[in-house]
Amino acid sequence: MEEGSGLIEQRRQKLEKLRANGINPYPYEFEQTHHSQEIRSQYPANEGQPVRIAGRLMANRLMGKAAFCDVQDMDGRIQVFINQKALGEAAFELYKLLDIGDIIGVAGKVFQTRSGEISVLAESLEVLCKSLRPLPIAKEKEEDGKKVIYDAFSDKELRYRQRYVDLVVNPQVREVFVRRSQIMTAMREFLNLRGYLEVETPILQPIYGGASARPFTTDLNALKMKLYLRIANELYLKRLIVGGFEGVYEFAKDFRNEGMDRFHNPEFTQMELYVAFKDYHWMMALTEEMVSSIAQKVLGTMQIRYQGHEIDLTPPWKRLPLFEGIREHTGMDLQEADEKALRDAAAKLHLGVEPGWGSGKIIDEIFGEFVEPKLIQPTFITDHPVELSPLAKKHRRHAGLVERFEPVIAGKEIGNAFSELNDPDDQRERFESQMKLRERGDDEAQVLDEDFLRALEYGMPPTAGLGVGIDRLTMLLTDQSSIRDVLLFPMMRPENE
Repeated sequence: MEEGSGLIEQRRQKLEKLRANGINPYPYEFEQTHHSQEIRSQYPANEGQPVRIAGRLMANRLMGKAAFCDVQDMDGRIQVFINQKALGEAAFELYKLLDIGDIIGVAGKVFQTRSGEISVLAESLEVLCKSLRPLPIAKEKEEDGKKVIYDAFSDKELRYRQRYVDLVVNPQVREVFVRRSQIMTAMREFLNLRGYLEVETPILQPIYGGASARPFTTDLNALKMKLYLRIANELYLKRLIVGGFEGVYEFAKDFRNEGMDRFHNPEFTQMELYVAFKDYHWMMALTEEMVSSIAQKVLGTMQIRYQGHEIDLTPPWKRLPLFEGIREHTGMDLQEADEKALRDAAAKLHLGVEPGWGSGKIIDEIFGEFVEPKLIQPTFITDHPVELSPLAKKHRRHAGLVERFEPVIAGKEIGNAFSELNDPDDQRERFESQMKLRERGDDEAQVLDEDFLRALEYGMPPTAGLGVGIDRLTMLLTDQSSIRDVLLFPMMRPENE
């Protein structure tokens, strides 16, 4: 028998009583005039004012012919006083059929109780939705003068699976997702103010590209062809720069068929921006300005706290070449090292290396293991090896490197950016090198895209590109340790496992 089935049966019996009394427990609408926070903030000017509120019943204290209850809406909770004389006997009997979790509408007047609680005196009450499952409401007790909470809905896996319950019983969780929306809005306003155009590019792609990752595959029955869920939108956005747009961006859902951990979910959101006639130095300045201004607008400060670290987002941020970072934190100078020397270095560092990895992948793993976690304050990691960056322009001064940066904050990169490669012959050679890595067994190496090369042959101006992980930026600005805490519905194993 399903857990809680006895309570569910009791609620179904009440549901039938409501229907027997001619009450529709699932009506079509309710005219709501006020929210809880609005009523509290306007007191005492609104004392005696008629209001119509709606929300979920979260506490119920029945006392003979009167009761106090808490109604929770989007803004919080407000107390409602139910009095048989004011409400009427029939409506009061209706109230007795309500359970915690039911959604109700109340019309009444604002007043303040003797204890100082701003409340609503109910003059009418409607059932808007009868809840059939009991909510996991936490219980509180006083122990040694301290408030102790029992039976809180705190199991992380259950919260992720049943986010709808999590949002009801842990309303503070909602604030994370309000902040996420505010972060995206602030970023969009920042980019729009500078004249960049928001666009949309295909999610289903005949050739996946723009990043090093394994794709999800699907089939288009109408054309009998295999398609891929995009791993990035870079190559399509750069086609638009070829077409004459000088600044385009997109908030994109991307999909990578890779491992899952507290920083990775197979489906994630990023913003990609491409601006013609600019380079990665210009894009670094724009990135630090954008992230710091978003923090200021959303949080009211550029000084944030993340997982116990005090972080200052105020520009300018530190610039650190990748190989200097590796030398600083491992004592090894690997800039001129060939693949064998890199494998030897990885062995000395007790870092496992796959046979199919090339030089770039080994360097990336060394950096990710020994350098990145130590970079707490905002740092631009610059000048990556060519092998690691097949879409970035070669460095104008240093052979073997490209003009690329990653902004790293609190030990994790939140983005990636290049002076974009626009030489079609160089790009073809890079793609061909990637295909050789695929032949060696690196299934995350990039694939050759002939149409993209054709676009470059028509000519793309010098361009700076940037991708920012919205999920990771939200983690940073809401002090959340796991990507699952900033995704409303993260990927989960099947429940039966």
